[in-house]
Amino acid sequence: MGKTTSKQTIGIVLSSPPGYSETFFHNKIKFLQDEGFEVRLFVDNDNGQFRQCRVNTGFSLNTTRKKKITVFLKTTIRLLININQAFKLWNLNKADGFSNNNNLRSILGSAHILGKKLDWIHFGFATTALNGENVARVIGAKMAVSVRGYDICIYPLKNPSCYDLLWKRMDKLHYISDDLFGVSKKLGFNQTKPSMKITPAIDINRFNNEENVAKKNIPNDCLHLTTIARLHWKKGLDYTLEALAKLADKGVDFRYTIIGDGQEYERLKFTTHQLNLTEKVVFIGKLSPEEVKQELNDTDVYVQYSIQEGFCNAVLEAQAMGCLCVVSDAEGLSENVLHDVTGYVVEKRNSEALAKKLMEVINLPEKDKGAMRQNAIRRVREEFNLESQKQKFLKFYSN
Repeated sequence: MGKTTSKQTIGIVLSSPPGYSETFFHNKIKFLQDEGFEVRLFVDNDNGQFRQCRVNTGFSLNTTRKKKITVFLKTTIRLLININQAFKLWNLNKADGFSNNNNLRSILGSAHILGKKLDWIHFGFATTALNGENVARVIGAKMAVSVRGYDICIYPLKNPSCYDLLWKRMDKLHYISDDLFGVSKKLGFNQTKPSMKITPAIDINRFNNEENVAKKNIPNDCLHLTTIARLHWKKGLDYTLEALAKLADKGVDFRYTIIGDGQEYERLKFTTHQLNLTEKVVFIGKLSPEEVKQELNDTDVYVQYSIQEGFCNAVLEAQAMGCLCVVSDAEGLSENVLHDVTGYVVEKRNSEALAKKLMEVINLPEKDKGAMRQNAIRRVREEFNLESQKQKFLKFYSN
């Protein structure tokens, strides 16, 4: 598909600019720009370091007192300039049952979007659309929403019926796995509305290890296992550590590397200590993409034993690099990895089952390990490449 003949403007709404690990947003913005779209980012907080496209920063109380005054003044000016749209948004919200407090939050939180000429306003997560369900109607744009994991599987548990209005107002749904679509339907998404599955994708040229995959078939004295994850409870790292403690008790010599940081660091370090794994488990924090690639190059078995997971790009990268992958059955992971074909899927929250599967993988004949690696590499290259994802998003916005 060539460049679009009529230039469209797409506004992507996030709480903050994409972080270093959110490559799916970086890639999407780049290929949309390459195809002739204008992309604008609308965020609540911005550190000023994102340069990929124009960023509009909105109203947020999560800042210093001095900046709060500046932000409030800027927001007030925006509302005065777009006073008609602000009143329209207030009235639409009021008709939908917004309390005065929520309506005020909606007006203030949407001030940086009002008055903008957009063809699409795309909320990057369902949670970012809350209190902004009527903004697209006010500015005359089509409204798209993505569901990716936490926003659809966890947030509604704490906030029942939070998406009832969103399902009514949105024009199109983007979901990254069939399981997440199933959860959306259970939460009330109307299936008569347009929707499209577009899975994550990776740069298959960067994560390419075909020259060294053969070396992975050579048994090592020390098994190298890796996980890339935020240190968050939903990543199931406690269960992974418990399973590895069982392997250690059986005399398996291994090194387990955890890439990433987060709020659970202290607790996980203590868990590692209690399980007598301090000498075998390494927390190395955030790494650059090239450093991640090198770690995966040295990895024998990649483990992603999450409790909840929308899909997980890191698992795609690990498969592309020829790692044997063992994952949980949380949401999109069973689509990411085909059990007994490109890797192994284990029931979540079951450290005994995980330990048993890891032992089976360790004891697999090298011929079977090699076949599994090649299956995974082939499938990722054919089904989860950036070009395929690009064509799907172009179709998404053209209909």
